[in-house]
Amino acid sequence: MFDTPQAARPGTLYIVATPIGNLRDLTLHALDVLRTVDLIAAEDTRNSQGLLSAYGISARLTPVHEHNEQAAAIRLVATLQEGKSVAYVSDAGTPGISDPGARLVAAARTAGVAVVPIPGASAVATALSVAGLESPWLFYGFLPAKTSGRKKELEALRDLPYALVFYEAPHRIEETVADLAAVLGETRRILFARELTKRFEQLHACPLGEAAAWLEADEYHRRGEFVLVLDPPAAREPDDDGAARRVLALLLEELPVKQAAHLAAKLTGARKNALYQLALEMKQDHE
Repeated sequence: MFDTPQAARPGTLYIVATPIGNLRDLTLHALDVLRTVDLIAAEDTRNSQGLLSAYGISARLTPVHEHNEQAAAIRLVATLQEGKSVAYVSDAGTPGISDPGARLVAAARTAGVAVVPIPGASAVATALSVAGLESPWLFYGFLPAKTSGRKKELEALRDLPYALVFYEAPHRIEETVADLAAVLGETRRILFARELTKRFEQLHACPLGEAAAWLEADEYHRRGEFVLVLDPPAAREPDDDGAARRVLALLLEELPVKQAAHLAAKLTGARKNALYQLALEMKQDHE
């Protein structure tokens, strides 16, 4: 455990999480690093300058964004190999999560450069913390911009036994919600997490069938950056004459009842307890 300021180490790349709205969410560790590195690479130097100025940090800034990341990574790795320390920050949240940063990290690792994460704010983690989920979840990020591509991706995700988490921009929120309802079904629950940690933060949960009306009810409901959390699909009861029984029959040839039921639940989306009971009955019938 550290209780004193920690200066940046030479030849080290720091991946620094920054606030997603509330500037006071910047961690003490992040402040230590940003104040002591030789260079700060930023997705948008103007945006990051505002954050640094708020904390009285004067630093050299260089742009590293989605359009120049590959070339910038080569340059920054050379700087790191000279013994300089570098911090990378995206516009908000944790770099590399629906933000630039992954190519820079990969290049540094390939070159044998030390890479250190400085954890902090993340929109996906913030939304999940107030979603009340007990199930596993899958983070997708931004869906395709066009309806055809969006629906194709959603159809591939529809039956997975996980909660689904997406990011969405205000100018596409209505179209995306319409496609979610059309593909995933109107009874599936959605949590809108809008403008997280900002002045007009808003959380609203409802069935997808009511989501469009909620967006339409107030123009402010359609503003800001969104995290969308979709509950898992409703568990299907095993059908004695259906897929669950066929899957269990195959698994029980090789596995004990408990393991067979657990794996069958993952494969079919049916409830594990119901499958366990069915597996017991099938085992007894066989014996």
